[in-house]
Amino acid sequence: MMSYTGESVAELFTTVVATVLKDGHRVSPRGMPTREVLDVNLRLTRPRARLLTSSARVLNPAFAVAETVWHLAGSDEPWIFDYNGRLRQFADEGVLRGAYGPRMRRWGGRVDQLAAVVDQLRADPDSRRALIQLYDPARDTAGHRDVPCTLGFRFHIRRHRLHMSTTMRGQDAWIGLPYDLFFTTVLHELMAGWLNVELGDYHHHIDSLHLYEHDLDRAAAVGTSATSPEMPSLITPWAGFDVLLARTRAGDPTGHPMWDAVGEMMRSYRLWKCGEHVLAENLATRIRSPLGLALLDWYEELRARTSVASG
Repeated sequence: MMSYTGESVAELFTTVVATVLKDGHRVSPRGMPTREVLDVNLRLTRPRARLLTSSARVLNPAFAVAETVWHLAGSDEPWIFDYNGRLRQFADEGVLRGAYGPRMRRWGGRVDQLAAVVDQLRADPDSRRALIQLYDPARDTAGHRDVPCTLGFRFHIRRHRLHMSTTMRGQDAWIGLPYDLFFTTVLHELMAGWLNVELGDYHHHIDSLHLYEHDLDRAAAVGTSATSPEMPSLITPWAGFDVLLARTRAGDPTGHPMWDAVGEMMRSYRLWKCGEHVLAENLATRIRSPLGLALLDWYEELRARTSVASG
């Protein structure tokens, strides 16, 4: 096993990209040329340092927050395509069959696994049974395009600190890792708040850590330029959480400054997609968190891509 510890997502991202470039072996699952390293464990000591910023790997932070809301709300609705249209290629009849949300909030149509973890750890803080299962063999061997890369999450309270572990069957270091770590560390932070304990370490275990060959040149350009500013707190009460998520998605005030910022991020990107670029940028400028600056960087990236395509 390879194990790496970092204070920020940027530190871990830079390390694992360099590791795959240096030590990765060539494999071609489903005919896709890939460089792969097996059995990698990442430990993040500051889970709120979750937002990757890099000139070589510019993220769409509107998608990062929208996907987080989508997962937490238990949704598999197609509105997520408004933030990342490339996901449509993995849909069957317009639905992502591997969506985490329904499995997390309505397993088998009835079990809210988030609520179950909260109840389990409130009743027994030393429990080893606080987990969320995502992989479902009854569904995921049926031949759908979208099969969850994440197998599940586990939570442990030790010395009044909540530690979270995620297990991935596979992880694309370039495309998926920064977004997955954004969502999972938000879940980690929220769970610590719901349980009224301190935020502990976040662990991310990957069976197959890989880069696709078409991303190798860009990955080699990362160097050490990436940073991850620590995000303001997203902690909010468990009671009323689903209402807060609905208001966030609608862009309505939530009473929580960071969730209001998430809603503004989503609204700004919807404006951009409608061609209202000035309005979108003006709204992004008013977002008081690292998210606003990251969104402006993304808009610059989109302009650059358009310029190259038209040139």
